[in-house]
Amino acid sequence: MATDQAAFEKTIREGYHFAGAPVPLGGALLGGACLPDLKIAAALALMNRHGLVAGATGTGKTKTLQGMAEKLSVAGVPVFLADLKGDLSGLRAPGEVTPRVTERAQSLGVTYTPAGFPVEFLSLTGKKGAAVRATVADFGPLLLAKALDLNDTQASVLALVFKFADDQHLPLLDLPDLRAVVSWLAGDDPPDLSEYGGLAKSTAGVLARKLTELESQGAGAFFGEPAFDVHDLLRTAPDGRGLISILELSDVQDRPRLFSTFLMWLLAELYEELPERGDADKPLLVFFFDEAHFLFDDASKALTEQITQVVRLIRSKGIGIFFVTQTPKDVPAPVLEQLGNRVQHALRAYTPNDAKALKATVSTFPTTPFYDLEETLTTLAIGEAVVSVLAESGAPAPVVATRMLPPASRMAPLTDAEFAAAIDASPLAAKLGQAVDRESAREMLAARMGHGPAAAVPGGSMFPGAPAPTEPPARPRAGKPEPTTGAQVAMAAGAMLGGLLKFATSRSGQTLIRGVLGTPTRTRRRY
Repeated sequence: MATDQAAFEKTIREGYHFAGAPVPLGGALLGGACLPDLKIAAALALMNRHGLVAGATGTGKTKTLQGMAEKLSVAGVPVFLADLKGDLSGLRAPGEVTPRVTERAQSLGVTYTPAGFPVEFLSLTGKKGAAVRATVADFGPLLLAKALDLNDTQASVLALVFKFADDQHLPLLDLPDLRAVVSWLAGDDPPDLSEYGGLAKSTAGVLARKLTELESQGAGAFFGEPAFDVHDLLRTAPDGRGLISILELSDVQDRPRLFSTFLMWLLAELYEELPERGDADKPLLVFFFDEAHFLFDDASKALTEQITQVVRLIRSKGIGIFFVTQTPKDVPAPVLEQLGNRVQHALRAYTPNDAKALKATVSTFPTTPFYDLEETLTTLAIGEAVVSVLAESGAPAPVVATRMLPPASRMAPLTDAEFAAAIDASPLAAKLGQAVDRESAREMLAARMGHGPAAAVPGGSMFPGAPAPTEPPARPRAGKPEPTTGAQVAMAAGAMLGGLLKFATSRSGQTLIRGVLGTPTRTRRRY
């Protein structure tokens, strides 16, 4: 495509000039040549308008993630990202000066300066970092149904079990608690559940088997106490750089439903915990949601709607979300339309489906007179991408092919010794290392075995010694109200909440956002 270089330079220079602080991305490409004077960046203040990093396997998405995390950290913005393959642990160590890196830096008109960054490693199993735990009650029936791969009928039964446990003041802290309640409800002497619509033993049996299967896969380490405090994601280093929290998933990468739903739970926690901020000079946290297609694959309509609502609402808390996946088609349209910053690496068109995905990707970008995007997207080299970000006016900046800056940190994992030393030096890993097992549903049910059958009465408990309805039991952390029947009903009725968005913008609506996600508001216990 013939282009007027002078017009191109004028358009790009004006489109990527920001009054506020930038997040450097790279240099503009035109006709295969890099123009180092045309610096491409995103506006730091608009990183909470969310974004997408996409591209085929091996095109440089991970290095783009790494570079963006570095630039945000330098700007004092904490970052959260998931590391499926262990590739990102090198953020903690300075990079290596190699001929390839030097050549790229020179082509971009910059000097390559290796640097390591403040990193905290987190782990769902506790084996590769500070243990990240949530109680089963916090996680909620909707997200747990996704992790268990339940159908709609089974998911509704799971919601019934949660409501029953809440009415009877049976704290669901870990998987054995939930399995004990389900087994009891499916047993030979179950309580009368007519008030709840009844429960088929066959469905309860399926739930019990699914929970046992999940526990056998090692997921039990994630559910329990002490629960993870999301404020630990918002820390900065003594030198003012933002802390980069890396969730190491290499030991659970074969359980995508678990870690993808955990990431969604984490977003729900952030939404509930953080106050409204409005527009600010920089975001409070940028959250990279890697392998995003795992979250949306086979997701129910209710869950997809609720994810959409959280993405729409959470930016007012100063949280930016970047979904990382192969093509924009992996992200539902209602979510995709909220992602204002796009970094699209190369796509391959080897099959008819690939060709369709390519056309669909091109259609998500603003039109440009300077590129044939179908051709450009299939000819980009590794570490190059088509970029379009939000300008400070709120309009999309011009589409531009970009050679991305090389990361300053190590582009390889830490050695085993370096990784172990980093975990040993972490105060957070020490604080969360020891699990707490207090009395909960499992122990209360075991204590009841000597009592005769009793009716399940909503609002009251059939368990001797259980707290009275007016004195709800302590929850994992302190400072928030006990879950209400209304919040639990909201969990089970997600598909009927299409009109919630308007209500959610009010104060009352915001208090229900956890119910929308199936993670009810609760009183917390700090450890």
